[in-house]
Amino acid sequence: MQDSLEIARELGLELPSPAYLAGVVVFSLIGIAAWWYGKRRGRSRMRWLGLALMLYPYVVWQTWLLYVVGAGLSIAAWLDRP
Repeated sequence: MQDSLEIARELGLELPSPAYLAGVVVFSLIGIAAWWYGKRRGRSRMRWLGLALMLYPYVVWQTWLLYVVGAGLSIAAWLDRP
């Protein structure tokens, strides 16, 4: 097992940190809730914010940036409530 991890690391493949994975889960769940709320209430901006929260971790690879963007989108979704 250790040899395969070393080979993967030499090829430039690394596993994300636990903090990154936790951020992905938390912000994706917030995104699902925002998208569902927006769909149920007919609020298109909330649906788009929820979709953005669910999908942006696929393009952000740095943990600190994941949390900054996720916090910003979550605050925007919070402020969009009636």
